[in-house]
Amino acid sequence: MGYLSLVLHWHLPFVRHPEHPQFLEEDWFFEALSETYMPLLSVFERLQAEGVRYRITLSISPTLAEMFKDEFLQNRYLAYLDRMLELARLEVRRTTENPRANRLARMYLHRFQECRRAFKDRYRCNLLDALIRLERADLVDLITSTATHCFLPLFQVVPQVVKAQIEVAVQTHVGNFGSYPKGFWLPECGYYPGVEEYLKEKSLSYFFLETQGILFAEQRPRYGVYAPLYCPNMVAAFGRDPESAKSVWSSQDGYPGDPVYREFYRDIGYDLPMEYLKPFLPDGNVRVSTGIKYYAITGPGDQKRLYSPKAAEKKVVEHADHFVTARINQCRRLSARMDRPPLIVCPFDAELFGHWWFEGPQWLEIVLRRVAAEQDSISLTTPGQYLSQHPEQQVAQPCFSSWGNKGFAEVWLEGSNDWVYRHLHQQALRMSELVHRFPKEKGLRKRALNQAFREMLLAEASDWAFIMKTGTTVPYAVRRTREHIYNFTRIYDSLMTNRLQQEWFLEVEGRNNIFPKIDYRSCVS
Repeated sequence: MGYLSLVLHWHLPFVRHPEHPQFLEEDWFFEALSETYMPLLSVFERLQAEGVRYRITLSISPTLAEMFKDEFLQNRYLAYLDRMLELARLEVRRTTENPRANRLARMYLHRFQECRRAFKDRYRCNLLDALIRLERADLVDLITSTATHCFLPLFQVVPQVVKAQIEVAVQTHVGNFGSYPKGFWLPECGYYPGVEEYLKEKSLSYFFLETQGILFAEQRPRYGVYAPLYCPNMVAAFGRDPESAKSVWSSQDGYPGDPVYREFYRDIGYDLPMEYLKPFLPDGNVRVSTGIKYYAITGPGDQKRLYSPKAAEKKVVEHADHFVTARINQCRRLSARMDRPPLIVCPFDAELFGHWWFEGPQWLEIVLRRVAAEQDSISLTTPGQYLSQHPEQQVAQPCFSSWGNKGFAEVWLEGSNDWVYRHLHQQALRMSELVHRFPKEKGLRKRALNQAFREMLLAEASDWAFIMKTGTTVPYAVRRTREHIYNFTRIYDSLMTNRLQQEWFLEVEGRNNIFPKIDYRSCVS
């Protein structure tokens, strides 16, 4: 009766700090490896081994893909796991007199052991090969996003940025995965009319929009978000289904908020004495999450109960069954009103599964199994596959939109972060100036031009403006933005005056070494 398209967006900003022996924000990457990326790969590989057919779309941001293959970060992750293993063993001893807590401590010890074994032995420290194997098995479609997760609507006035972000993304994806992406993830689902022209230039067939981007299109969408729209240039836009999104995303009504599930915010990193935790904390004096969490969501403070994996497992099955049944009923209602099978598009940030919602990978596995068993009612598909089967779709112009608060650009452009854009736009103009002034450079000067391009791209990451708005680790986001702007400006001035300080430049080039095959001439006005 209809199709379900699950889309998981895998993204983290480029965080790499070899100038420090240990760096707090690198833990974002390490936690995501342990809690989201490897658990999801384990789900996909287990289903494949059991012969369960599924189709899912994975958007892998270029920054994350580059971190996956970075040997420096790979070694740091192994060191991180060794610290977590030591802490977990201490926890097993500390909780000996509390059997329920001790079982949880042993669970975490086992999880860290499995992470290390899988990362080092199964994946050879690089997750890219596992993703390639899944795509070649025709189980996942790998698509890309902008080079550094740039929120494109705020760069309309400097179109060379939009072009460069998309071009570098496609080049990086082909280099990392050996395949050309069919689709594109607009960061934050940030769309403005006309961006599809840059997608078409790179032969990208489709992208995703927030619900209102489809519903408020210039021409009324005949089937709402349950069929794609072709933009006037025939690039397809797929809209997010609000009904299924609410089931998973909503903090009030969504599954992850069930009191049986594990509490994300209650962590031993904030509960236990500093003296005990000191060897496992950055600089020994900054409290951070360790990933070892003993409580369920129930109640505030001391009213929380210890987490029960068995109770959570039962609830996961209940919620997965509810989700699939709801989608079947949704398809039944929609198919009676449509002349083609409805398509329910469910895009999610991958970190929801495992990191924020501990039980998320387990829920996803059960959903994939249930849908595979319901082929007469509903089937999994990918946007590319749906377009191949149903090539005739309505043509309409979508509207400016994002999946941020209120649906437009407020999150990335407001009082806390608006100061960055005059610098970012000026950088883009100066980068174009450098390209025109030095069109065919070689040697060290070419490397400096490429590094200026890297610094420009890194400063444009939407993550920094998002953090400034939400108030988490704001000093780091401000520092990263300023550092990249400073690095770019210093290289620009050095090139214009022919006074490049080689020692400083080599240090910056070695630290911010993303996109090793980048070509500065990609940024032209």
